[in-house]
Amino acid sequence: MENEWVIKVNDELMHVEDLTTVEAEHWKKRSIYRVPVGVTDVSKKAYKPQVVSFGPYHHGADHLKTMEVHKHRALLHFLKRSGKSLTCYIDSLQQVAQDLKDAYDLLDPVWQNDTNAFLRLMILDGCFMLEILRTAAADSLLIDQSQHPQQYDYALNDPIFSNHGKLHLMPYLKRDMLMLENQLPMLLLERLLAIENQEEKSEGLLLDCIQQNDEQCINKLILDFCNPHSHAKGLGKCFHVLDVYRKSILWEAPVLAKTRPRKAPKVSNQSSGDEIIRSAMELHEAGIVFKMSKTRSLKDISFHSGILKLPLIVVDDATESMFLNLIAFERLHVGAGNEVTSYIFFMDNIIDNAKDVSLLHSRGIIQNAIGSDQAVAKLFNSLSKDITLDPDSSLDLVHKLVSDYCKLQWNEWRANLIHTYFRSPWAILSVIAAIFLFALTIVQTIYSIYPYYYPRS
Repeated sequence: MENEWVIKVNDELMHVEDLTTVEAEHWKKRSIYRVPVGVTDVSKKAYKPQVVSFGPYHHGADHLKTMEVHKHRALLHFLKRSGKSLTCYIDSLQQVAQDLKDAYDLLDPVWQNDTNAFLRLMILDGCFMLEILRTAAADSLLIDQSQHPQQYDYALNDPIFSNHGKLHLMPYLKRDMLMLENQLPMLLLERLLAIENQEEKSEGLLLDCIQQNDEQCINKLILDFCNPHSHAKGLGKCFHVLDVYRKSILWEAPVLAKTRPRKAPKVSNQSSGDEIIRSAMELHEAGIVFKMSKTRSLKDISFHSGILKLPLIVVDDATESMFLNLIAFERLHVGAGNEVTSYIFFMDNIIDNAKDVSLLHSRGIIQNAIGSDQAVAKLFNSLSKDITLDPDSSLDLVHKLVSDYCKLQWNEWRANLIHTYFRSPWAILSVIAAIFLFALTIVQTIYSIYPYYYPRS
């Protein structure tokens, strides 16, 4: 046994020159990952789909089997509308079957060995996802489905694709579609739409979009469903739905060529990335003013002349799952970036309790849709477990600028004064009373000594 292992290692060493290249290509194809157990301990439900499975990781789970019937129905509608046979889709996907498999990290050998079963899964899940996106696109374009029966051939009482389904089920589908373990490769969606595009007489909404030769078509369909308020454009090549969503919340409008970039202000050497930024209330006491940024991009955070600008964020029941999966993607995918993780780290630092949330809410930065301000504070504090601020991120500069501003002698004195004497209404009343008594004492003293120096004639 040992001799066989030695022979195997020696044989592999003969090709060690190509090892780096092979490994680089191998990891380059990975974009969908299983979240490690140590990460899922933060919130087990945040990484596991509750309504529908996409892809192999959660396929066959007992609580998700009821959706398989609807996947098959969606496939029939998709094929009927496209006018193409199922064989055409299978033959086309056979050409990229290995690429689709390589997109998944730690893919079960069952799927690796049975290509037919894997492609059957890809087609069922891919067509179902496209039908969901297609329905959302119709809503965003304000298209009357009754006037286009050839495009929207679902019954009015359909449990998923009717108005009832959009109201009661689509939000849960959206949440499951933004989970890292529940992704489908973008290559799959592109292939399915390309095959549909081969039928020149088809009148499907997705086909019309593809005929425009717009590489961002699929991205737009995803954003219409997952982030309809986004104005993101030109996102480029994306790996899957979660990647599209991530890039959309980080998207910033391109700077005009005539606009000169601002020079980064000088930061004192005393500040360090290891310092913890103060809470929002403490920053407010130090004289920092909070304002809402012009965009919703998580990268649109700046500090200048005592004004800290932060983007608007709506906190609802899906916020925790969404952020945890985005953080997991940045942690597991090399080259994805660290912007979302840095944003959560920054927000956790300035949010300690309900008072911080209340302050940010009053400035229009946080919209609370989950209940109490304390619940929002607890949410951000839990999201930041085991994460750190990227020293190369733009937020690190903001972090240092804010810390330096708070260290100025006047700002420290002001913060201490407010914290000590103006922290509560009773403290304020005590200070006012003390000032009033002090003023009375001065007046009394003046009236006592005045006759001595200026006696009456």
